[in-house]
Amino acid sequence: MVSEGILLGMGNPLLDISSVVDQEFLDKYDIKLNNAILAEEKHLPMYDEMSANPNVEYIAGGATQNSIRVAQWMLQIPGATSYMGSIGKDKYGEEMKKNSKQAGVNVHYYEDESAPTGTCAVCVVGGERSLIANLAAANCYKVEHLKRPENWALVEKAKYYYIAGFFLTVSPESIMLVAEHAAAKNKVFTMNLSAPFICEFFKDVQEKALPYTDFVFGNETEARTFSKVHGWETDNVEEIALKISQWPKASGTHKRITVITQGADPVVVAEDGKVQLYPVILLPKEKLVDTNGAGDAFVGGFLAQLVQERPIAECVRAGSYAANVIIQRSGCTYPEKPDFN
Repeated sequence: MVSEGILLGMGNPLLDISSVVDQEFLDKYDIKLNNAILAEEKHLPMYDEMSANPNVEYIAGGATQNSIRVAQWMLQIPGATSYMGSIGKDKYGEEMKKNSKQAGVNVHYYEDESAPTGTCAVCVVGGERSLIANLAAANCYKVEHLKRPENWALVEKAKYYYIAGFFLTVSPESIMLVAEHAAAKNKVFTMNLSAPFICEFFKDVQEKALPYTDFVFGNETEARTFSKVHGWETDNVEEIALKISQWPKASGTHKRITVITQGADPVVVAEDGKVQLYPVILLPKEKLVDTNGAGDAFVGGFLAQLVQERPIAECVRAGSYAANVIIQRSGCTYPEKPDFN
């Protein structure tokens, strides 16, 4: 049985400002498609420009929060999931709280008074997306918030944890507290490579957390960047997934399993020195709305089965199902009920 609060996520809550743009817009702000970056000074005017777009949509986002919301949707058990992160005291923050509560997630946000709620520009061109995150308040998460009794209680209650690599840029200290707790209590700790820039510029904190991970998620671009950064001299995703699964572990209770998605190509799962490939559900091009949140949704679907102790093949099948639902809609949104069986 899935107990209340079985799955806890921590990350950067961002309000997605999602809009279809054109190549000219990407060029203007020096944006590459299919990438995820942190906003620089030159990107800041784009948020207002996108907000002025008549087809703009606002959706509660941020990688970890997306995955937790999707897991909650798949589980259909109110309060099965919890989430922590930092928002501002403003209308976007209120919007985020409302969104998450409607989704059935038990959110404990740290509310920062000095910064606005973080936003993420989701630029959609021909169904492909590029993400530019302006962390703002999300960058202000404090480990003191995690240590408050009512918040640490969520950590104690959970049996599974998921933290996207993006949170390494904000509070590695919080990540390590949760990771060490999971190792000490034989619980399951999972992370995501999240973006090439995390593997490149946050290598040290990523390496510190890696020994505690029981599951590592990522996509083929992130896996190849990870390989390059570690001097592995291979571009072969299966080989890279194996090497990550064999990285030394801090706790011997669980083996490490690496799960790498490759868009329309099969999902690569490495465990016990072996690699298994799982086909995804293919979607005709005309049904693709946008790929934003596809990877997050995959993780959410996967985790929803994992917390029910289902076999890995079922976890992957649920991940592919969730990703398939999400890419046929705008942003990381979903119908009222899943029809996964």
